[in-house]
Amino acid sequence: MPNQYHLDQVDQITERVEQLLLRYEELKQHNAQLAEQVTALAQERDSLRSRLSAARSRVDALIERLPEIAEPAVTPYADPAR
Repeated sequence: MPNQYHLDQVDQITERVEQLLLRYEELKQHNAQLAEQVTALAQERDSLRSRLSAARSRVDALIERLPEIAEPAVTPYADPAR
């Protein structure tokens, strides 16, 4: 027949197991939230990369359309001290 000491130990172990199970559920839920955040941030990163690539392409296209910059012509009235 179990004595009071053993019953107290069983109660303590039972209480601890219940606490651990609650903590496990909290951590599992938090982990799921973090996984959702990672997915959302990865999608945002991919979108930003795509927008950056498109912006680079537009800038490159604009640069291609710029005329060649010619050397300025020397005029007879230019200040030679410059």
